[in-house]
Amino acid sequence: MVNKAVGVFGRLDIAFNNAGTVGENPSMIEQTEAEYDRIMSVNVKGVWLSMKYEIAQMLKQGSGSIVNTASANGVVALPGVPLYTASKHAVVGLTKAAALQYAKAGIRINVVAPAAIETDMFEAATGGQDEAKAYITGLHPIGRVGTPLEVANAVLFLSSDLASFITGETLMVDGGYVAQ
Repeated sequence: MVNKAVGVFGRLDIAFNNAGTVGENPSMIEQTEAEYDRIMSVNVKGVWLSMKYEIAQMLKQGSGSIVNTASANGVVALPGVPLYTASKHAVVGLTKAAALQYAKAGIRINVVAPAAIETDMFEAATGGQDEAKAYITGLHPIGRVGTPLEVANAVLFLSSDLASFITGETLMVDGGYVAQ
């Protein structure tokens, strides 16, 4: 991925690591080791591997910006998704540690942490049921769930020169969810 970008554009100035999966079992004691490995592989290992190669390229260039996607559940816990919550906390920690390690090299690394966003994952989590959607919507003080464009705008901001003095931060895109 990094080599392809550098081959086409000559450098890698911005990287956005956006992947996630949720567990299938809400019960901690019913979750399996295979489920743990799957969730951690996508949500944590995927971000780590992406950054590993992105940072190597950005070190050659002397600059760059990386934005990782965590979740509001990377800052607060939610019952019923313990492995997802743990994985998103790990993304926040990984982001902070990498940001500190590479700040003086001109590489900024931040994380966006959305709450419920109108995506296929939201549809799957609610089973498409209006009652479930209404419940989750009600958890957000702003009175609605977010849109992918709102997350994209936060990523664009963190990737831009407007955020040139921001690194190691978690930008909540959550309609006030964690402020409660």
